[in-house]
This record gives sequence, structure tokens and C-alpha cells, in this order.
Amino acid sequence: MGMSPDNSNCLITGGTGFIGSHLVEELVRRKNRVTVIDTNLLPRSWFLLNGLDKKTNLLRVDVRDRHAISAIIKKLEPLYVFHFAARAIVEEVYQNPQEALETNIMGTVNILEAARACHNLRCVLVTSSDKAYGKKEGKYRESDALKGDHPYEVSKSAADLIAYSYYKTYGLPVTITRFGNVYGEGDLHFSRIIPGIMMALVTDKTLAIRSNGKFVRDYVYVKDIVNGCMRLAEEADKTTGDAFNFGSHETLSVIDLIKKVQKLLNKKIKYEILNCTQNEIPSQSLDFTKITRVISWKPTWSLEKSISNIFEFYKKFYEMSSLQ
Repeated sequence: MGMSPDNSNCLITGGTGFIGSHLVEELVRRKNRVTVIDTNLLPRSWFLLNGLDKKTNLLRVDVRDRHAISAIIKKLEPLYVFHFAARAIVEEVYQNPQEALETNIMGTVNILEAARACHNLRCVLVTSSDKAYGKKEGKYRESDALKGDHPYEVSKSAADLIAYSYYKTYGLPVTITRFGNVYGEGDLHFSRIIPGIMMALVTDKTLAIRSNGKFVRDYVYVKDIVNGCMRLAEEADKTTGDAFNFGSHETLSVIDLIKKVQKLLNKKIKYEILNCTQNEIPSQSLDFTKITRVISWKPTWSLEKSISNIFEFYKKFYEMSSLQ
């Protein structure tokens, strides 16, 4: 059953963040009643720029607060839960692993445990990552073992496995997503490559590349991610108890990505290679034939279609920031 005819009660953790705010925007557009749990609210974020604070019930709560999470979910009785809250910047996790492990693992446990008490729950969508797989040759498939080596990867492997265990043990309607690198308007983490490229362009500064420039990743546009998450939740009868990769046809090294953006925007990007990353996985690419087979999802956006709008977003963002 679809969400929009239902006027459904939806809960989203991490809903003021980059991907979360795009999902909230779509949930609101479809006339759902949306409660957002998050601790951060950045000025000039996609969430605020689109007035989502006025269209949702925003609760400033940390997912590590077990009692608060339990009370909120008990009172709300959501039909759909989208769990996006996480520490997601790899370098920050490397510096402060305890907070990341508590948030990414125990935050997930708190959501799942509270959801167990719901009576009409249709789907708990738990967002994982390609990092959950750890290092592997070739494309990752959902049947591959989850074998993260370092704190961020391990936090995603563990949360992913725990989510599945709640389905197997308690029959909780859990669906798991595993994303590659997601890009689009509103990503304000400038240590990530595409926001970094955009800000280097609009400020005419040199982009610092932390890696050797050869790391390969899938790049998936945020609207494709939102569309897939909505579809997985809507078709929970087909997707419950399963994990789904979100990949793309754009699997590029950092240097090739820079060259592609330069060509598409017809702008020169100045960059320097620092080669100072620690414990990064050299190559990651996700096989997404399963999600295509089960719910007919595949990416419909590309850098060609999206990059001009993305550049305009960061240009306006910088202009607004300069006026402050």
C-alpha cells in the first residue's frame, strides 16, 4: 500500500541531514504526517531552506537517549520509520570512535527496540552503507559477508546485522539499504568530494584531495536514493527482512570525477593531492540488480543531468554565507 493515500504517520531520524532532509521533503510533498528526530540543524541547510521545520514536528533528541526514543515512538505509533541518524564522516569517526559506535550501533538498537512495541508498523527502513562490506575485489552483492575492519565500517556492519536480527528474532518489518557515495544539493559536509569540488569552484580555491586520487566509488544522486527508499517502504511486503544495494552506472576514481565535472561545467578545478588518508577502502562498487529485480528501481539521474543544479545550489549557498 502506498504512503500518500494513507496520510501516514512517518518518523525519520537524522531528518535534518543531507539525505534525510530530501526524504522529509518528499514525505511532506505526499501529505504524510512527519516527525523528525535530530540533534543538528545547520543554518542554510536544505531542511531550513525548504521550510521543512514549519511542515514537520521536529524533535531535538539524540538517538542514543534510549528513554526519550522509546517515549517518542510509543506516543507516535508510526506506520513507517526511516532510520538515517548516524555519524557518517569517516575522518571524524576515526578521531572519535566511541561516540560514533554509540550513535551508529546503540542508536540503531534504541530505534529497533522502541519499534518493537508498535502495533501497526509497516516498515522500519534502516540505512546502512557500502562500507559495511569492508574490503572486497569486484562489485559488492547483498549476499557478501559484512566484514568492516575499522570503526566506521564496523559500526555499519554491526548496525546492519543487528537490524536483520530484529527481523529474524522478533518479526520486526525491517528493510536495510546500502548506499554508495550520495551527492546532490544540500550536502554541507565539505570534506566530501562533490561538495569540496563545488566550493573550490565557487571560491576559486584549490581543492585538497586527501587520498591519492585513485579511490573508486559509485556516485548516486540523492533524488534516486529518496525514490528508492520510498519504494522499498511502500512495497514492504516484498522487501521486509532483506537488504538492498543502491549503486549507479557512474563508478569513478576521484581524478576521473574531477575531470568529468570540469568537462560538464566547462570550468577548471584546481586541486592538490595530499595522499594522507588512513584506512580507506581503495575501490567500492555496488551491484544493484537485486533492487531492480524486486521493485524495478534503477538510477534515473546522472552527473550530466544534475551537476548544473548542484553547482547553482553551492553558488547561492556561498553567496548567502558571504552576506552573513
